[in-house]
Amino acid sequence: MQTGRMPGGGTVYPAIGAVIAMFKSKEYRGDIPPYVILTVPKGRFSEVGFLSEEFSPLVTGGDPNATRFMVDGIVPPGGLTAAEQKARFELLERLDTFGRDLPVMKSFDEAGQAARKMIEGDAAKVFDLSQESEETRERYGRNQLGQSCLTARRLVEAGVPYITINAQGWDFHKRHFETMKVKAAEMDKALSALITDLSERGLLDSTIVWWTGEFGRRPKIDWEAPWNGGRNHYAKCFTALVAGGGFAGGKVVGASDETAGNVVSRPVTPQDMLGSIYELCGIDPDGPLPNPIGLKTTVLPPQSKYGRLREIYRELIER
Repeated sequence: MQTGRMPGGGTVYPAIGAVIAMFKSKEYRGDIPPYVILTVPKGRFSEVGFLSEEFSPLVTGGDPNATRFMVDGIVPPGGLTAAEQKARFELLERLDTFGRDLPVMKSFDEAGQAARKMIEGDAAKVFDLSQESEETRERYGRNQLGQSCLTARRLVEAGVPYITINAQGWDFHKRHFETMKVKAAEMDKALSALITDLSERGLLDSTIVWWTGEFGRRPKIDWEAPWNGGRNHYAKCFTALVAGGGFAGGKVVGASDETAGNVVSRPVTPQDMLGSIYELCGIDPDGPLPNPIGLKTTVLPPQSKYGRLREIYRELIER
């Protein structure tokens, strides 16, 4: 779902976020890295793959909904004041003298200076949700997902090319319906607020919102213990949502059978979805994927299970 490739084979391909960050890096001049993850990585694959670490994501950590100590309207990392941060950096510089004069350490020092500039400079204000009204914060939902979506909108305003929100707590197998009452309500509120807010600010036409998992849930409900009304992993048939950035609204591509167990028409593969996003971002999915290891490969594989269905691209994006 993130790379367009099956895992294995010895080659670790980059996720779409790293690919877009690479292609957009020449036109992006912000202090925040071009690929940001809110708030934790998935941890099961390398987002950057064989690309340069320059395009690795900034993983923010923390919880944007948490109440944190504030100084001059800025949320200090770890709750430290600006003076405390400065003192710690100075102590680190005095202690960390190993290899200081070696040429190989230059890039290491430059990376540290860039990180410090982001922490202490104006870029940090992008993550300061106290600048938003209480009405806006409530609109998104006062929980980690809702406030992550609000942070994402602020990152879009700052011009960051690619932002991922890894929603937590969805890998539940037990008591499915009780848990969904909570999780679905949070998701509905946060996602609708994000799309509406982007639209009201004139940003939706230039921003793609992509909501998906990597599989669905079994149509069969497991009522026996210990599942007690649970639904387990199911990859044969599931749904993804796209909005903005050139995608047409109010359209459904494909259909399942009556139990949502199988796709019965217009199957859409991960490659089809990724290819549509790449095309709308001005990236040729069949074009070469530059990389530092000299691997001759394309942005997406030239042939998916169902073929590169150009008519699906057209149906997804034509108004």
